[in-house]
Amino acid sequence: MSAAPAPPPRRRLSKDERARQLLEVSWKLVSEEGSDALTLGRLAEEAGISKPVVYDHFGTRNGLLAALYQDFDARQTAIIDDAIAASKPTLKDKAGVIAARYVACVSAQGREIAGVLAALDGSPELAAVKRQYQYAFIEKCRRLFAPFAGPQGIATASLWAMLGAADALSNAAVAGEIPEAQARDELFRTILDMVKRNK
Repeated sequence: MSAAPAPPPRRRLSKDERARQLLEVSWKLVSEEGSDALTLGRLAEEAGISKPVVYDHFGTRNGLLAALYQDFDARQTAIIDDAIAASKPTLKDKAGVIAARYVACVSAQGREIAGVLAALDGSPELAAVKRQYQYAFIEKCRRLFAPFAGPQGIATASLWAMLGAADALSNAAVAGEIPEAQARDELFRTILDMVKRNK
């Protein structure tokens, strides 16, 4: 009787594939147990790999949290950019896209992103990463709404106020304090009011 054939060797993941796997496992951990449970050692255990591999990818827990935020922001940016490109060239359409997609992206990530953001705020290094992406979003909105504003464009203070409202409304929807549709509609009106004040 011949021996059973040996199973084929498992293909080694590329560095990018491994990073993607580790981010997905991290999101799952944060979703199930909260951001406090997310350590590099625990991530290695859940991913079934050695700790040095995880440390090689992220260096520190702060590096991992920054990578999670970057992952969230990249997906959010792609969704919003695609929706902007497909929308009609009117203020209401552009404002509707920003309001709907911003709230939907935060809601889709759920409580996980809130935990990551809380951890980001606890470290100056990570807060700087968050601030970099906030600036990028503000500049995107400045360019998007400039054709509908006055010759001075949209004031920076107004854009920060809009972003604050977007975060607060999205987080309230995630927490179940208000319906997602109400968060979206309120943000839509906030954007319209912002542009109107800057004419």
